[in-house]
Amino acid sequence: MTAPPLRRTRARDVMSTRVVSVSPETEFDEVARVLARNAVRAVPVVEGTRLLGVVSEADLLRIAEFGDPPGRDPVRRWREPRRPTTARTLMSTAVVTVRPEASVAEAARRMRQGGVSWLAVTEFRGAAEHVVGVLGRTDILSVFLRDDAELRAEVIEGVVRPILGDAADAVSVDVDRGVVTLCGTVSRRGQASRIGALVGRLEGVVAVHDQLVSEEWIEPIAGPLY
Repeated sequence: MTAPPLRRTRARDVMSTRVVSVSPETEFDEVARVLARNAVRAVPVVEGTRLLGVVSEADLLRIAEFGDPPGRDPVRRWREPRRPTTARTLMSTAVVTVRPEASVAEAARRMRQGGVSWLAVTEFRGAAEHVVGVLGRTDILSVFLRDDAELRAEVIEGVVRPILGDAADAVSVDVDRGVVTLCGTVSRRGQASRIGALVGRLEGVVAVHDQLVSEEWIEPIAGPLY
């Protein structure tokens, strides 16, 4: 029996194509306004759609540590460090990105490893990297907002039935707010382990209560019962 393909959400499926960005010559104050107006913590710096870098709240705060601009005293102006004033001079070029075809699991891993709350979704056109969307934590978490009935059907038709075939009816599947409970008896120990492992990897599964029992685990009782 051929199992139906399991749902695999990609970055392109949940990303926002409305990209809030700034140009490299955008002034400090305007970058701050863009962040505040759009309630975002960072924006990509682009030329057209070509990715150059990213400016975050942290970058702006670092510049704020310079304090007030130097006065008119030419000696003081010479001694003061030059204050970055545009996105080009503010930005970091170490941008955490993900490709449109990447899974949401890979995107979540990149977010965690990079310590960021959003990713630029990019693709290469020639040697240049271009922004095609942005992906936030809320976008990734949206894969867990699945209907219990839909998820139960995928567990049965995508995992249990392909492994057990006609014996699939011996397994009961209940789903409550993403928590899957598996009950029943299967013939081989490996089947029980495989079902539990695969169900735990399905998108939208919060937890698995695996109560499957294998006939290989049931020891016969020797001798008479009297």
